[in-house]
Amino acid sequence: MEGALYRNEGDVDFLLGRVGSQIWRIPAHRDGSRYIRQLEETLLNVTFEGCNLTEQSSQAIIQSLAFKLNCDFAGLSLNSATFRQAPQARAPHSMQFPAELTQKACEVTPRKLRLICVYFYTSFFFQDVSGSSLLNNYVLGARLDHGHVDNLKEPINISIWHNRSLEGYRLICAFWEEGTSEKQRGSWSPRGCHTEQPSPTQVICHCNHLSYFAVLMQLSRDPIPEELLPPLRYISLVGCSISVTASLFTILLHFRSRKKSDSIAQIHVNLHASALLLNSTFLLSTLLAKPSVSASACTALAAVLHYALLSCFTWMAMEGFNLYLLFVRVYNVYIHRYVLKLCAVGWGVPAVLVLFILAVQSSVYGLHTIPLSSSWGNSTASKNTSICWVKNPSVHHILVMGYSGLTSLFNLVVLAWVLLTLHRLRAREEVLNPRARSDVVTVLGLTVLLGTTWVTGFFSFSVFLVPQLFLFTILNSIYGFFLFLWFCSQRYHREMQVTTEMETFSSSQMMQ
Repeated sequence: MEGALYRNEGDVDFLLGRVGSQIWRIPAHRDGSRYIRQLEETLLNVTFEGCNLTEQSSQAIIQSLAFKLNCDFAGLSLNSATFRQAPQARAPHSMQFPAELTQKACEVTPRKLRLICVYFYTSFFFQDVSGSSLLNNYVLGARLDHGHVDNLKEPINISIWHNRSLEGYRLICAFWEEGTSEKQRGSWSPRGCHTEQPSPTQVICHCNHLSYFAVLMQLSRDPIPEELLPPLRYISLVGCSISVTASLFTILLHFRSRKKSDSIAQIHVNLHASALLLNSTFLLSTLLAKPSVSASACTALAAVLHYALLSCFTWMAMEGFNLYLLFVRVYNVYIHRYVLKLCAVGWGVPAVLVLFILAVQSSVYGLHTIPLSSSWGNSTASKNTSICWVKNPSVHHILVMGYSGLTSLFNLVVLAWVLLTLHRLRAREEVLNPRARSDVVTVLGLTVLLGTTWVTGFFSFSVFLVPQLFLFTILNSIYGFFLFLWFCSQRYHREMQVTTEMETFSSSQMMQ
Protein backbone atom coordinates (compact mmCIF):
# COMPACT_ATOMS: atom_id res chain seq x y z
CA MET A 1 0.00 0.00 0.00
CA GLU A 2 1.84 3.04 -1.22
CA GLY A 3 0.52 6.45 -0.37
CA ALA A 4 0.63 9.44 1.92
CA LEU A 5 -1.64 11.45 4.18
CA TYR A 6 -2.79 14.70 2.55
CA ARG A 7 -4.36 17.39 4.74
CA ASN A 8 -6.30 20.63 4.25
CA GLU A 9 -7.81 19.82 0.88
CA GLY A 10 -10.88 21.99 1.30
CA ASP A 11 -12.46 21.26 4.67
CA VAL A 12 -11.83 17.50 4.59
CA ASP A 13 -8.66 15.46 4.92
CA PHE A 14 -7.98 12.65 2.44
CA LEU A 15 -5.98 9.48 2.61
CA LEU A 16 -4.81 8.45 -0.86
CA GLY A 17 -3.10 5.15 -1.50
CA ARG A 18 -2.58 2.15 -3.73
CA VAL A 19 -3.22 -1.46 -2.76
CA GLY A 20 -1.76 -3.81 -5.32
CA SER A 21 -2.97 -2.36 -8.62
CA GLN A 22 -6.02 -0.61 -7.11
CA ILE A 23 -6.15 3.01 -5.99
CA TRP A 24 -8.35 4.02 -3.07
CA ARG A 25 -9.19 7.47 -1.74
CA ILE A 26 -10.70 7.74 1.76
CA PRO A 27 -11.99 10.95 3.38
CA ALA A 28 -10.63 10.87 6.92
CA HIS A 29 -13.91 11.83 8.59
CA ARG A 30 -14.47 11.30 12.30
CA ASP A 31 -16.95 8.56 11.49
CA GLY A 32 -14.36 6.33 9.86
CA SER A 33 -16.24 3.01 10.00
CA ARG A 34 -17.50 3.13 6.42
CA TYR A 35 -14.09 4.05 5.07
CA ILE A 36 -12.41 1.28 7.05
CA ARG A 37 -14.88 -1.16 5.47
CA GLN A 38 -13.92 0.20 2.06
CA LEU A 39 -10.25 -0.49 2.80
CA GLU A 40 -11.14 -3.99 4.02
CA GLU A 41 -13.04 -4.80 0.82
CA THR A 42 -10.11 -3.57 -1.24
CA LEU A 43 -7.71 -5.83 0.66
CA LEU A 44 -10.08 -8.80 0.44
CA ASN A 45 -10.41 -8.48 -3.32
CA VAL A 46 -6.91 -7.41 -4.35
CA THR A 47 -5.00 -9.85 -6.55
CA PHE A 48 -1.50 -10.87 -5.50
CA GLU A 49 0.92 -13.72 -6.06
CA GLY A 50 2.13 -16.01 -3.33
CA CYS A 51 0.56 -16.67 0.05
CA ASN A 52 0.66 -13.20 1.55
CA LEU A 53 0.79 -9.51 0.78
CA THR A 54 2.39 -6.85 2.98
CA GLU A 55 1.77 -3.16 2.31
CA GLN A 56 2.07 0.11 4.17
CA SER A 57 1.61 3.82 3.56
CA SER A 58 4.68 5.92 2.87
CA GLN A 59 4.52 7.39 6.37
CA ALA A 60 3.58 4.01 7.90
CA ILE A 61 0.36 5.43 9.37
CA ILE A 62 -1.52 2.33 8.23
CA GLN A 63 0.04 -1.08 7.64
CA SER A 64 -1.78 -4.09 6.25
CA LEU A 65 -1.26 -7.76 5.51
CA ALA A 66 -3.34 -10.25 3.55
CA PHE A 67 -2.99 -14.03 3.87
CA LYS A 68 -4.38 -16.91 1.85
CA LEU A 69 -5.48 -19.64 4.25
CA ASN A 70 -6.48 -23.27 3.76
CA CYS A 71 -8.75 -25.40 5.93
CA ASP A 72 -5.66 -27.06 7.39
CA PHE A 73 -4.74 -23.74 9.04
CA ALA A 74 -2.51 -24.46 12.06
CA GLY A 75 -2.38 -20.97 13.54
CA LEU A 76 -0.48 -17.77 12.82
CA SER A 77 1.80 -15.51 14.80
CA LEU A 78 2.62 -11.96 13.68
CA ASN A 79 4.83 -9.31 15.23
CA SER A 80 6.28 -5.90 14.40
CA ALA A 81 9.16 -7.44 12.44
CA THR A 82 6.67 -8.85 9.92
CA PHE A 83 6.29 -5.41 8.37
CA ARG A 84 8.90 -4.15 5.98
CA GLN A 85 10.33 -0.70 6.59
CA ALA A 86 8.70 -0.53 10.03
CA PRO A 87 10.00 2.44 12.04
CA GLN A 88 12.51 1.20 14.61
CA ALA A 89 11.34 3.72 17.21
CA ARG A 90 7.83 2.28 17.20
CA ALA A 91 6.89 0.16 20.23
CA PRO A 92 6.63 -3.57 19.38
CA HIS A 93 3.38 -5.51 19.16
CA SER A 94 2.22 -8.97 18.15
CA MET A 95 -0.93 -10.93 17.31
CA GLN A 96 -1.48 -14.69 17.58
CA PHE A 97 -4.36 -16.42 15.79
CA PRO A 98 -5.49 -19.93 16.86
CA ALA A 99 -6.12 -22.85 14.50
CA GLU A 100 -9.80 -22.64 15.41
CA LEU A 101 -10.06 -19.44 13.36
CA THR A 102 -11.09 -21.22 10.12
CA GLN A 103 -13.11 -24.12 11.57
CA LYS A 104 -16.61 -22.64 11.23
CA ALA A 105 -16.01 -21.42 7.70
CA CYS A 106 -14.60 -24.77 6.58
CA GLU A 107 -17.51 -26.68 8.13
CA VAL A 108 -19.93 -24.81 5.87
CA THR A 109 -17.96 -24.76 2.61
CA PRO A 110 -14.35 -25.98 2.48
CA ARG A 111 -12.50 -23.41 0.39
CA LYS A 112 -9.59 -21.01 0.40
CA LEU A 113 -10.00 -18.15 2.85
CA ARG A 114 -8.36 -14.78 3.15
CA LEU A 115 -7.29 -13.19 6.42
CA ILE A 116 -6.49 -9.48 6.46
CA CYS A 117 -4.76 -7.59 9.24
CA VAL A 118 -4.90 -3.78 9.30
CA TYR A 119 -2.84 -1.90 11.86
CA PHE A 120 -3.58 1.78 12.51
CA TYR A 121 -0.93 3.81 14.28
CA THR A 122 -3.39 6.63 14.85
CA SER A 123 -6.74 6.86 16.59
CA PHE A 124 -8.05 9.32 13.99
CA PHE A 125 -10.58 6.84 12.60
CA PHE A 126 -11.75 5.70 16.04
CA GLN A 127 -13.27 8.67 17.87
CA ASP A 128 -14.90 7.61 21.14
CA VAL A 129 -16.88 9.61 23.73
CA SER A 130 -15.27 7.86 26.70
CA GLY A 131 -12.26 10.16 26.75
CA SER A 132 -9.81 7.26 27.02
CA SER A 133 -6.44 7.45 25.30
CA LEU A 134 -5.01 4.44 23.46
CA LEU A 135 -1.80 2.74 24.47
CA ASN A 136 0.86 3.80 21.92
CA ASN A 137 -2.06 5.11 19.82
CA TYR A 138 -2.29 1.58 18.33
CA VAL A 139 -5.40 -0.03 16.85
CA LEU A 140 -4.75 -3.58 15.65
CA GLY A 141 -7.46 -5.32 13.66
CA ALA A 142 -8.17 -8.43 11.63
CA ARG A 143 -10.97 -9.86 9.49
CA LEU A 144 -11.68 -13.20 7.84
CA ASP A 145 -13.48 -12.90 4.50
CA HIS A 146 -16.23 -15.45 5.26
CA GLY A 147 -17.88 -13.23 7.88
CA HIS A 148 -17.89 -12.56 11.61
CA VAL A 149 -15.70 -14.71 13.84
CA ASP A 150 -16.69 -14.87 17.50
CA ASN A 151 -16.99 -17.15 20.55
CA LEU A 152 -13.61 -18.74 19.96
CA LYS A 153 -12.66 -21.33 22.60
CA GLU A 154 -9.00 -20.47 22.17
CA PRO A 155 -8.62 -16.67 22.19
CA ILE A 156 -6.75 -14.36 19.88
CA ASN A 157 -3.77 -12.92 21.77
CA ILE A 158 -2.68 -9.33 21.16
CA SER A 159 0.47 -8.11 22.91
CA ILE A 160 1.54 -4.47 23.06
CA TRP A 161 4.69 -3.16 24.74
CA HIS A 162 5.39 0.34 25.98
CA ASN A 163 8.77 2.01 26.43
CA ARG A 164 7.91 3.17 29.96
CA SER A 165 6.17 1.70 33.00
CA LEU A 166 2.36 1.70 32.90
CA GLU A 167 1.93 1.73 36.66
CA GLY A 168 -0.72 4.19 37.79
CA TYR A 169 -2.85 3.66 34.67
CA ARG A 170 -6.08 1.74 34.33
CA LEU A 171 -5.63 -0.53 31.30
CA ILE A 172 -8.59 -2.14 29.51
CA CYS A 173 -8.51 -4.28 26.39
CA ALA A 174 -11.41 -3.35 24.13
CA PHE A 175 -12.68 -3.72 20.57
CA TRP A 176 -14.28 -1.14 18.30
CA GLU A 177 -18.05 -1.59 18.22
CA GLU A 178 -19.65 0.22 15.31
CA GLY A 179 -22.65 2.43 16.00
CA THR A 180 -26.13 1.52 14.82
CA SER A 181 -26.87 5.02 13.49
CA GLU A 182 -25.19 8.30 12.62
CA LYS A 183 -25.68 9.50 16.21
CA GLN A 184 -23.94 6.37 17.46
CA ARG A 185 -20.65 6.56 15.61
CA GLY A 186 -19.10 3.73 17.54
CA SER A 187 -17.39 3.12 20.85
CA TRP A 188 -14.87 0.91 22.58
CA SER A 189 -16.33 -2.14 24.30
CA PRO A 190 -14.55 -4.67 26.56
CA ARG A 191 -16.94 -7.54 25.76
CA GLY A 192 -15.17 -10.78 24.98
CA CYS A 193 -11.75 -9.49 26.00
CA HIS A 194 -9.62 -10.21 29.05
CA THR A 195 -6.74 -7.95 30.06
CA GLU A 196 -3.45 -9.27 31.42
CA GLN A 197 -0.37 -7.30 32.41
CA PRO A 198 2.57 -9.69 32.94
CA SER A 199 5.01 -6.81 33.38
CA PRO A 200 4.83 -3.03 33.95
CA THR A 201 5.57 -2.39 30.26
CA GLN A 202 3.48 -5.09 28.54
CA VAL A 203 -0.25 -5.65 28.09
CA ILE A 204 -1.78 -8.82 26.65
CA CYS A 205 -5.36 -8.90 25.36
CA HIS A 206 -7.13 -12.27 25.13
CA CYS A 207 -10.21 -11.82 22.90
CA ASN A 208 -12.63 -14.44 21.58
CA HIS A 209 -13.51 -12.69 18.30
CA LEU A 210 -12.04 -10.80 15.35
CA SER A 211 -12.32 -7.04 15.30
CA TYR A 212 -10.21 -3.90 15.78
CA PHE A 213 -8.53 -3.95 19.18
CA ALA A 214 -6.81 -1.37 21.36
CA VAL A 215 -5.77 -0.92 24.96
CA LEU A 216 -7.59 1.93 26.69
CA MET A 217 -5.55 3.70 29.32
CA GLN A 218 -6.71 6.20 31.89
CA LEU A 219 -5.07 7.77 34.89
CA SER A 220 -7.13 6.35 37.70
CA ARG A 221 -7.18 5.32 41.29
CA ASP A 222 -6.28 1.76 42.13
CA PRO A 223 -8.74 -0.78 40.68
CA ILE A 224 -11.00 -2.75 42.97
CA PRO A 225 -9.35 -5.96 44.24
CA GLU A 226 -10.94 -8.91 42.49
CA GLU A 227 -11.44 -10.84 45.72
CA LEU A 228 -13.74 -8.06 47.02
CA LEU A 229 -16.14 -8.34 44.10
CA PRO A 230 -18.17 -11.38 45.35
CA PRO A 231 -18.93 -9.91 48.83
CA LEU A 232 -19.71 -6.48 47.35
CA ARG A 233 -22.08 -8.08 44.84
CA TYR A 234 -23.74 -10.13 47.58
CA ILE A 235 -24.21 -7.06 49.80
CA SER A 236 -25.63 -5.06 46.88
CA LEU A 237 -28.00 -7.86 45.87
CA VAL A 238 -29.32 -8.45 49.38
CA GLY A 239 -29.42 -4.77 50.36
CA CYS A 240 -31.14 -3.61 47.16
CA SER A 241 -33.66 -6.47 47.38
CA ILE A 242 -34.50 -5.45 50.96
CA SER A 243 -34.83 -1.82 49.88
CA VAL A 244 -37.09 -2.71 46.94
CA THR A 245 -39.38 -4.72 49.23
CA ALA A 246 -39.39 -2.03 51.92
CA SER A 247 -40.08 0.81 49.47
CA LEU A 248 -42.87 -1.09 47.75
CA PHE A 249 -44.46 -1.95 51.11
CA THR A 250 -44.19 1.67 52.25
CA ILE A 251 -45.87 2.99 49.09
CA LEU A 252 -48.72 0.50 49.48
CA LEU A 253 -49.21 1.50 53.13
CA HIS A 254 -49.20 5.16 52.18
CA PHE A 255 -51.89 4.82 49.54
CA ARG A 256 -53.96 2.74 51.92
CA SER A 257 -53.97 5.35 54.69
CA ARG A 258 -52.92 8.57 53.02
CA LYS A 259 -54.38 11.99 53.71
CA LYS A 260 -54.73 14.20 50.65
CA SER A 261 -53.92 17.34 52.66
CA ASP A 262 -50.71 15.88 54.09
CA SER A 263 -48.06 17.33 51.78
CA ILE A 264 -45.20 15.96 53.89
CA ALA A 265 -46.39 12.38 53.41
CA GLN A 266 -46.78 12.96 49.66
CA ILE A 267 -43.19 14.22 49.42
CA HIS A 268 -41.99 11.18 51.36
CA VAL A 269 -43.80 8.75 49.07
CA ASN A 270 -42.22 10.36 46.00
CA LEU A 271 -38.80 9.83 47.54
CA HIS A 272 -39.76 6.20 48.21
CA ALA A 273 -40.84 5.83 44.57
CA SER A 274 -37.53 7.21 43.29
CA ALA A 275 -35.60 4.88 45.63
CA LEU A 276 -37.70 1.93 44.41
CA LEU A 277 -36.93 2.81 40.77
CA LEU A 278 -33.22 3.29 41.55
CA ASN A 279 -32.75 -0.04 43.35
CA SER A 280 -34.79 -2.01 40.81
CA THR A 281 -32.92 -0.55 37.84
CA PHE A 282 -29.55 -1.06 39.52
CA LEU A 283 -30.28 -4.76 40.03
CA LEU A 284 -31.28 -5.10 36.37
CA SER A 285 -28.26 -3.17 35.07
CA THR A 286 -25.82 -5.44 36.89
CA LEU A 287 -27.62 -8.63 35.89
CA LEU A 288 -28.06 -7.69 32.21
CA ALA A 289 -24.57 -6.28 31.59
CA LYS A 290 -23.61 -9.29 29.48
CA PRO A 291 -22.38 -9.76 25.91
CA SER A 292 -25.62 -11.56 25.02
CA VAL A 293 -27.66 -8.42 25.74
CA SER A 294 -27.97 -6.02 22.81
CA ALA A 295 -26.17 -2.68 22.95
CA SER A 296 -29.44 -0.74 22.54
CA ALA A 297 -31.00 -2.53 25.53
CA CYS A 298 -27.96 -1.73 27.67
CA THR A 299 -28.07 1.90 26.51
CA ALA A 300 -31.75 2.21 27.45
CA LEU A 301 -31.18 0.56 30.83
CA ALA A 302 -28.21 2.84 31.56
CA ALA A 303 -30.30 5.91 30.73
CA VAL A 304 -33.11 4.75 33.05
CA LEU A 305 -30.61 4.08 35.84
CA HIS A 306 -29.11 7.54 35.43
CA TYR A 307 -32.60 9.06 35.48
CA ALA A 308 -33.51 7.11 38.63
CA LEU A 309 -30.35 8.28 40.40
CA LEU A 310 -30.92 11.92 39.44
CA SER A 311 -34.58 11.66 40.54
CA CYS A 312 -33.58 10.20 43.89
CA PHE A 313 -31.07 13.00 44.50
CA THR A 314 -33.60 15.61 43.41
CA TRP A 315 -36.22 14.30 45.84
CA MET A 316 -33.61 14.34 48.60
CA ALA A 317 -33.14 18.03 47.78
CA MET A 318 -36.93 18.47 47.86
CA GLU A 319 -36.96 16.95 51.35
CA GLY A 320 -34.25 19.42 52.37
CA PHE A 321 -36.20 22.34 50.92
CA ASN A 322 -39.35 21.23 52.72
CA LEU A 323 -37.39 20.87 55.97
CA TYR A 324 -36.15 24.42 55.53
CA LEU A 325 -39.70 25.71 55.13
CA LEU A 326 -40.95 23.77 58.16
CA PHE A 327 -38.23 24.63 60.66
CA VAL A 328 -36.41 27.73 59.50
CA ARG A 329 -39.40 29.64 58.13
CA VAL A 330 -41.48 28.55 61.16
CA TYR A 331 -44.50 27.10 59.37
CA ASN A 332 -45.36 30.50 57.88
CA VAL A 333 -45.21 29.83 54.13
CA TYR A 334 -48.00 28.89 51.74
CA ILE A 335 -47.25 27.82 48.17
CA HIS A 336 -50.12 27.18 45.77
CA ARG A 337 -50.09 23.56 44.49
CA TYR A 338 -46.92 22.97 46.42
CA VAL A 339 -46.61 19.18 45.92
CA LEU A 340 -47.48 19.41 42.21
CA LYS A 341 -44.68 21.91 41.66
CA LEU A 342 -42.25 19.74 43.58
CA CYS A 343 -43.22 16.77 41.40
CA ALA A 344 -42.55 18.82 38.28
CA VAL A 345 -39.04 19.51 39.54
CA GLY A 346 -38.35 16.12 41.14
CA TRP A 347 -39.39 14.04 38.13
CA GLY A 348 -39.17 16.59 35.31
CA VAL A 349 -35.68 18.05 35.66
CA PRO A 350 -33.91 14.63 35.61
CA ALA A 351 -36.01 13.60 32.60
CA VAL A 352 -35.01 16.73 30.68
CA LEU A 353 -31.31 16.16 31.44
CA VAL A 354 -31.32 12.50 30.39
CA LEU A 355 -33.40 13.10 27.25
CA PHE A 356 -31.06 15.92 26.25
CA ILE A 357 -28.06 13.59 26.56
CA LEU A 358 -29.82 10.90 24.52
CA ALA A 359 -30.69 13.41 21.80
CA VAL A 360 -27.16 14.83 21.58
CA GLN A 361 -25.09 11.64 21.97
CA SER A 362 -26.86 8.43 22.96
CA SER A 363 -23.54 6.54 23.02
CA VAL A 364 -22.82 8.29 26.33
CA TYR A 365 -24.80 5.41 27.85
CA GLY A 366 -23.84 1.78 27.48
CA LEU A 367 -21.59 -0.90 28.92
CA HIS A 368 -19.36 0.72 31.54
CA THR A 369 -16.25 -1.18 32.60
CA ILE A 370 -15.15 -1.36 36.24
CA PRO A 371 -11.49 -2.43 36.54
CA LEU A 372 -10.50 -5.23 38.89
CA SER A 373 -7.05 -6.32 39.93
CA SER A 374 -5.59 -9.50 41.30
CA SER A 375 -2.08 -10.85 41.77
CA TRP A 376 -0.63 -14.29 41.19
CA GLY A 377 2.99 -14.82 41.94
CA ASN A 378 5.18 -12.26 40.20
CA SER A 379 2.63 -11.18 37.59
CA THR A 380 -0.31 -8.88 37.87
CA ALA A 381 -3.44 -9.40 35.75
CA SER A 382 -6.30 -6.97 35.28
CA LYS A 383 -9.84 -8.17 34.89
CA ASN A 384 -13.02 -6.21 34.42
CA THR A 385 -16.64 -6.31 35.44
CA SER A 386 -19.35 -4.37 33.67
CA ILE A 387 -22.57 -2.49 34.33
CA CYS A 388 -24.97 -0.62 32.06
CA TRP A 389 -24.14 2.93 33.06
CA VAL A 390 -22.70 6.29 31.95
CA LYS A 391 -19.58 5.82 29.79
CA ASN A 392 -18.56 9.45 29.30
CA PRO A 393 -16.27 10.72 32.11
CA SER A 394 -17.41 14.33 31.67
CA VAL A 395 -21.08 13.43 32.01
CA HIS A 396 -20.25 11.24 35.01
CA HIS A 397 -18.32 14.01 36.74
CA ILE A 398 -20.94 16.70 36.09
CA LEU A 399 -24.28 14.88 36.21
CA VAL A 400 -23.42 12.20 38.75
CA MET A 401 -20.67 13.36 41.08
CA GLY A 402 -21.43 17.06 40.71
CA TYR A 403 -25.19 16.62 40.97
CA SER A 404 -24.95 14.40 44.05
CA GLY A 405 -22.31 16.67 45.61
CA LEU A 406 -24.48 19.78 45.29
CA THR A 407 -27.50 17.91 46.68
CA SER A 408 -25.54 16.62 49.67
CA LEU A 409 -24.03 20.05 50.32
CA PHE A 410 -27.45 21.74 50.19
CA ASN A 411 -29.01 19.20 52.56
CA LEU A 412 -26.10 19.40 54.99
CA VAL A 413 -26.40 23.21 55.09
CA VAL A 414 -30.17 22.95 55.72
CA LEU A 415 -29.61 20.34 58.41
CA ALA A 416 -27.02 22.52 60.15
CA TRP A 417 -29.40 25.46 59.94
CA VAL A 418 -32.17 23.42 61.53
CA LEU A 419 -29.90 22.25 64.34
CA LEU A 420 -28.90 25.86 64.99
CA THR A 421 -32.58 26.85 65.14
CA LEU A 422 -33.34 24.10 67.65
CA HIS A 423 -30.31 25.08 69.73
CA ARG A 424 -31.64 28.62 69.97
CA LEU A 425 -35.05 27.27 70.95
CA ARG A 426 -33.55 25.21 73.76
CA ALA A 427 -31.49 28.17 74.96
CA ARG A 428 -34.69 30.11 75.65
CA GLU A 429 -36.04 27.40 77.91
CA GLU A 430 -34.56 26.00 81.07
CA VAL A 431 -36.12 22.58 80.51
CA LEU A 432 -36.36 20.76 77.20
CA ASN A 433 -40.07 20.62 76.43
CA PRO A 434 -41.66 17.63 74.66
CA ARG A 435 -41.86 19.44 71.31
CA ALA A 436 -38.15 20.37 71.30
CA ARG A 437 -37.26 16.82 72.29
CA SER A 438 -39.39 15.54 69.41
CA ASP A 439 -37.68 17.96 67.03
CA VAL A 440 -34.26 16.58 68.00
CA VAL A 441 -35.39 13.03 67.23
CA THR A 442 -36.87 14.26 63.94
CA VAL A 443 -33.64 15.92 62.84
CA LEU A 444 -31.60 12.82 63.67
CA GLY A 445 -33.95 10.76 61.51
CA LEU A 446 -33.77 13.29 58.71
CA THR A 447 -29.99 12.94 58.47
CA VAL A 448 -30.75 9.62 56.76
CA LEU A 449 -33.81 10.93 54.91
CA LEU A 450 -31.74 13.70 53.34
CA GLY A 451 -29.27 11.21 51.91
CA THR A 452 -26.21 12.09 53.97
CA THR A 453 -25.04 8.46 53.62
CA TRP A 454 -24.21 9.18 49.97
CA VAL A 455 -21.41 11.48 51.14
CA THR A 456 -19.31 8.34 51.72
CA GLY A 457 -18.97 8.10 47.93
CA PHE A 458 -16.58 11.06 47.98
CA PHE A 459 -13.98 9.32 50.18
CA SER A 460 -12.86 6.64 47.70
CA PHE A 461 -9.12 7.27 47.75
CA SER A 462 -5.93 5.86 49.19
CA VAL A 463 -6.35 3.88 52.41
CA PHE A 464 -10.06 4.73 52.54
CA LEU A 465 -10.85 2.74 49.39
CA VAL A 466 -11.75 -0.66 50.87
CA PRO A 467 -13.58 0.60 54.02
CA GLN A 468 -15.38 3.21 51.93
CA LEU A 469 -16.49 0.62 49.39
CA PHE A 470 -18.11 -1.56 52.03
CA LEU A 471 -19.56 1.36 54.01
CA PHE A 472 -20.99 2.98 50.89
CA THR A 473 -22.39 -0.31 49.59
CA ILE A 474 -24.01 -1.29 52.90
CA LEU A 475 -25.52 2.09 53.75
CA ASN A 476 -26.86 2.98 50.33
CA SER A 477 -28.06 -0.48 49.27
CA ILE A 478 -30.41 -0.47 52.28
CA TYR A 479 -31.34 3.20 51.88
CA GLY A 480 -34.91 2.19 51.05
CA PHE A 481 -35.06 0.22 54.30
CA PHE A 482 -33.91 3.32 56.24
CA LEU A 483 -36.75 5.25 54.60
CA PHE A 484 -39.16 2.51 55.65
CA LEU A 485 -38.01 2.79 59.29
CA TRP A 486 -38.51 6.56 59.09
CA PHE A 487 -42.02 6.05 57.71
CA CYS A 488 -42.87 3.65 60.54
CA SER A 489 -41.51 6.00 63.21
CA GLN A 490 -43.45 8.95 61.79
CA ARG A 491 -46.63 6.92 61.60
CA TYR A 492 -46.18 5.71 65.19
CA HIS A 493 -45.52 9.30 66.30
CA ARG A 494 -48.72 10.54 64.64
CA GLU A 495 -50.78 7.75 66.17
CA MET A 496 -49.37 8.48 69.63
CA GLN A 497 -50.10 12.17 69.15
CA VAL A 498 -53.71 11.44 68.19
CA THR A 499 -54.11 9.12 71.18
CA THR A 500 -52.71 11.78 73.53
CA GLU A 501 -55.03 14.45 72.15
CA MET A 502 -58.04 12.15 72.52
CA GLU A 503 -57.12 11.35 76.13
CA THR A 504 -56.68 15.05 76.88
CA PHE A 505 -60.03 15.83 75.30
CA SER A 506 -61.76 13.03 77.26
CA SER A 507 -60.24 14.23 80.53
CA SER A 508 -61.44 17.79 79.93
CA GLN A 509 -64.95 16.55 79.15
CA MET A 510 -65.09 14.53 82.38
CA MET A 511 -63.94 17.52 84.46
CA GLN A 512 -66.75 19.61 82.99
